[in-house]
Amino acid sequence: MQPYVLSLKTLFEQNANPAQAAPMKKYMRDQFDYLGIKTPLRVALQNKFIKENGLPPLDELDSISRDLWGLPQREFQYAATSLIGRLENKLEPEFITTLEYLLVTKSWWDTVDTLAGHTVGTHFKRFPKVREKYLKEWRKADNFWLRRTALLFQLGYKKDTNFDLLCEIIHENLGSDEFFINKAIGWALRQYAWTDPKPVKKFVKATKDLHPLSRREALKNIGE
Repeated sequence: MQPYVLSLKTLFEQNANPAQAAPMKKYMRDQFDYLGIKTPLRVALQNKFIKENGLPPLDELDSISRDLWGLPQREFQYAATSLIGRLENKLEPEFITTLEYLLVTKSWWDTVDTLAGHTVGTHFKRFPKVREKYLKEWRKADNFWLRRTALLFQLGYKKDTNFDLLCEIIHENLGSDEFFINKAIGWALRQYAWTDPKPVKKFVKATKDLHPLSRREALKNIGE
């Protein structure tokens, strides 16, 4: 385990709160164990740690991220996504292999959505060839978390959103009974509706096979 990770692990464990750990685990449907460090304290601890130790060197970020991902408590995965997010504008194209590993390992909406809507979106913007290669694979993947990422990576693009591409990927997922796919479809449409509601309304109206959950989410802020 990287010394950087060992030091951060010690800091987090010193601030563990078992009384809070149980309800945090329950909230996440018992998917993961927790130290019981709520978000404001975790962020403060990590900020203090970074101030004292700096951010990881880029050539160690892969191993540090994987070390943090391998620890049982969920706060360490949150720490990894935070570190990656701080460095997302400096990542090399090859870091996509790390991101893919994190997306399909210990997958749940909390980490997948953070990576998809931020770091993956940034990475795909910076490296179009990476986007072309991996999006082609992810949008057809058996792993629905990768397909969710393909639906969500443009969340922060606003006017730069390729709406036609989004619609294509949505059509590829119509008929799914997976909650996290149908929710993502609605979320992606709702997010773009803040920028341009007309094509979203038109798409929802024209897409008869759109799941009711997706339809409801898409129109939540703009109405029928």
